[in-house]
Amino acid sequence: MVNNRSAESQAVAVAGGGSPPRSCAGCGGKIADRFLLYSMERYWHTRCLKCSCCQAQLGEIGTSCYSKGGMILCRNDYIRLFGHSGACSACGQSIPASEMVMRAQGNVYHLKCFTCATCRNRLVPGDRFHYVNGTIFCEHDRPSAALLNSTMLPDQKVC
Repeated sequence: MVNNRSAESQAVAVAGGGSPPRSCAGCGGKIADRFLLYSMERYWHTRCLKCSCCQAQLGEIGTSCYSKGGMILCRNDYIRLFGHSGACSACGQSIPASEMVMRAQGNVYHLKCFTCATCRNRLVPGDRFHYVNGTIFCEHDRPSAALLNSTMLPDQKVC
């Protein structure tokens, strides 16, 4: 079952010995193996259910896999690409798989949402910014440590 909100699916190992051969969703070939995987309402050879990014065989690294934008992903690549929730850290809206994103301190943002908290100017690749207590500031609007009464993270640059 695929939960569209989190796009998580379970890869379940199924004994395939006694049932009629099924077609693999990955390669299209018949599955005559003793074991097969059932994920996203389709059957797979254990070698064919792979992460679209790192090519890890998903049946070997765990029981969860993620699907978004036609990609099948391991947990690590899903989080790397879409954040923990698949949503923008600023607005909370879903981020389509094909959309470019900005990242800061493990958070993922729509391009339009990656803005300075003070002046609301959008930051673009190459801009320097400061990430303070979960808030993004442009280089010009960085609050002083005295105002924040906390430690500041080092300067960062949008890549």
